[in-house]
Amino acid sequence: MGILDGKVAIVTGAGQGVGEGIAVALAKEGATLVVAGRTASKVERTAKKIQDFGGKALAVGCDVCRPEDIASTIELTLKTFGGIDILVNNAQIVHNDLLNNLDDRQFTETFDSGPFATFRFMKAVYPHLKARGGGHIVNLATSAAQRWDAKGYGVYAAAKQAIRILSRTAAHEWALDNIRVNSVAPLSMSPALEGWMAADPVGTKAFLDTVPSRHIGDPELDIGRAVVFLCGPDSRYVTGVTLPLDGGQANFG
Repeated sequence: MGILDGKVAIVTGAGQGVGEGIAVALAKEGATLVVAGRTASKVERTAKKIQDFGGKALAVGCDVCRPEDIASTIELTLKTFGGIDILVNNAQIVHNDLLNNLDDRQFTETFDSGPFATFRFMKAVYPHLKARGGGHIVNLATSAAQRWDAKGYGVYAAAKQAIRILSRTAAHEWALDNIRVNSVAPLSMSPALEGWMAADPVGTKAFLDTVPSRHIGDPELDIGRAVVFLCGPDSRYVTGVTLPLDGGQANFG
């Protein structure tokens, strides 16, 4: 028996890294998962991983920059499982570079896959969460927005800050519908981070020195379990917050 038995969850960008870890953690607590992502082979692998330990999961191809993909993902979820209780907006196209090196296309991609997709998906699931008597939305923020040196992170951090404001607004506007909306700001291992650490051991040490715990979070155990908490009964009085999951690296104040 899990604390999320009977719940249906959609996780975007669930084919690897943080998204995969969150999906697995939710499934281990009994949630039925719709794992959505642009690359079919990746989300199919995540779904199989969940199925292999006895969980229920459906892999769905979804590009969150396409409103029609968001609509079809929700329609398929409702048709297959009968409702929606949890949405995790994790998918994000990332362009980190100096402002003078970024163009309009990269800026637009960052915002379209981030705050625009979050806005669209939240609004699209709202009536279905309300119909179930309430639900939970968890959006992904970043501690990059709190860095004392913002060089190279400006556009990405700006997009994630917009998501934080959207999350808090939704938390206030939908509270009486019993819909809780929170954000998490994770520092977690991912294929991209793992590759960078392997290629730059000196930079890796300097980066780890900024993390009090000297530890990069595990996608399932450190990030996914926190999302389980935010979607479970023990956090029933928690909404509109950003929860840093970064070993104490950032100061959200």
